[in-house]
Amino acid sequence: MSEAEGAMKAAAAFAFSAEREARFQKLVERYPTNFSALMPTLWLCQEEWGWLKPGVPEWVAERLDVPVSRVYELITFYTMYYTENPGRFNLQVCRNVSCHLMGAQRIVKHLSGRLGLAPGQTDDEGLFRLEEAECLGACGMAPMMQVGNRYYENLTPEKCDALIETWMAEATSDSLRESRAEEASDV
Repeated sequence: MSEAEGAMKAAAAFAFSAEREARFQKLVERYPTNFSALMPTLWLCQEEWGWLKPGVPEWVAERLDVPVSRVYELITFYTMYYTENPGRFNLQVCRNVSCHLMGAQRIVKHLSGRLGLAPGQTDDEGLFRLEEAECLGACGMAPMMQVGNRYYENLTPEKCDALIETWMAEATSDSLRESRAEEASDV
């Protein structure tokens, strides 16, 4: 089987949840061409699966009837699309001028030491990823980072530690809930 055939076979395995499928249909109706709906469709994919897994670009191309090369043009140009698992908590620390002047490098160094990650790395559990980002538009609250769709501003190493503890507790709680659900379904 060729690589292209493998990707197309993988693409057949994807489907949006009912809620995202409805959003996808509205997107397609809103835009004058299917290509115009490509970027928001890729966002929906990341919401659904966390990242653009192998086969997703081919699936999107098929759904929108656009060449797969156009899909890859976008996902390789824009840094907001992930072709690798970005972890559950993707810590994007702004490194632009205001944040840099207010101590962003100190925050990156602290997070890097605390998580044992260099920028651009995801931990082995897939829980945390550390990134340096260009301007995130919150210059008056520097230094700051974005995690998912939330901004965390006026960061200090202590605030970062508290956030990490919260996220670790949340992940542990979710894991316990999932294992209890599995145990209950085995009974």
